[in-house]
Amino acid sequence: MFVRSGFVIAWLAMVFGAIRITIGLFVASIGDAAERAAAAAYRLGSRSSGEAIDQGIMVFVFGVALGLLAEIAKAVKQKQP
Repeated sequence: MFVRSGFVIAWLAMVFGAIRITIGLFVASIGDAAERAAAAAYRLGSRSSGEAIDQGIMVFVFGVALGLLAEIAKAVKQKQP
């Protein structure tokens, strides 16, 4: 039960982290600085697109780490009699 929920949470974290990174890169590509700042505040809820990209990377890495821990838990669970 907990292993399966670990996999689900890991996948969700990786997906949402990737989405935040993608939107952050999109906002970073906006040419005008005033439009970029407004888009970062409106679309990302961050002060800058770089901050949103950093947060997205942290969420994605958290998802990868949780996925690895879930894989380890699954292997340990299968070895128990």
